[in-house]
Amino acid sequence: MNPSSIDKSSLRIGFAGTPDFAAVALQTLLENQHQVVAVYTQPDRPAGRGRALQMSPVKQLASRHQIPVFQPQSLRDEAALVELKALNLDLLVVVAYGLILPEEALNTPTMGCWNIHASLLPRWRGAAPIQRAIQAGDAETGVCIMQMDAGLDTGPVLHRLNTVITSSETGGSLHDRLATLGGQALLEVLQAHHCGQMPGAQEQAEQGVCYARKLSKAEAEIDWNQSADAIERSIRAFDPWPVAWAMLNNERIRIFAAGVLPETATEPSGSIVGVGEEGIRVACGQGQLAITSLQKPGGKKISAADYYNAQRWAKK
Repeated sequence: MNPSSIDKSSLRIGFAGTPDFAAVALQTLLENQHQVVAVYTQPDRPAGRGRALQMSPVKQLASRHQIPVFQPQSLRDEAALVELKALNLDLLVVVAYGLILPEEALNTPTMGCWNIHASLLPRWRGAAPIQRAIQAGDAETGVCIMQMDAGLDTGPVLHRLNTVITSSETGGSLHDRLATLGGQALLEVLQAHHCGQMPGAQEQAEQGVCYARKLSKAEAEIDWNQSADAIERSIRAFDPWPVAWAMLNNERIRIFAAGVLPETATEPSGSIVGVGEEGIRVACGQGQLAITSLQKPGGKKISAADYYNAQRWAKK
């Protein structure tokens, strides 16, 4: 069927997503009276201390709105594909779903599958575009509505919205802003379709491609041989997960905020060179880092000044 022949006011939309980022987009669709007829999300997973099965944020939202929920282990399974085809979808919106869609699934909806990707493609294809953009010191990022193909975030872009990355941006704050921006971008493309003014899909440039590899706990340990600038960006990028950490006074300390000082330290990288109003100063490969917010094992997040004062009293 030709997509232009579809009644633009009554698209049968399916939604595939799992975490909070995806739930924001689904909520946006529902608030704007789009017809979401089915939701795909990952199977319930054990979570918390009791390891009880927990529904994904997307499933919780879909259940509240009484939308049918599908949770296949894989969309490569023949039964899952038959189920998908039976929905007669015009469009499947995919946001941080977490499962690979085979080409047969991508081609099942009349208009194919649209993905909300949290970067300005082709920069930062892959799993962790939000954090890698902060870590790299990018001045801006954004979201793209992409027509999905069989590649990893390689499809043509239907629409993009840009936003500045501020000097205080964390992985958490940028995540929340881009989730909202993604919902806005999706609505704009759907509105354009409704008006018969769909933008032409733009093939991604071959230049400027880079990949945002998945975050790991292992990389959260601070390498003091890096520059203070690079370490400070990683601290912000890794908040709220996996959270940067380092050994201070023989304790594993989680670090949430720090400032960059231009002074060059003569001490080896990783040495505490002083404590003052600006925080706990640590020598880096280039410059010094002033830690301002941290957390001891089993404790609450505190200021560097409170941590230092507690250490002083403990030694008396």
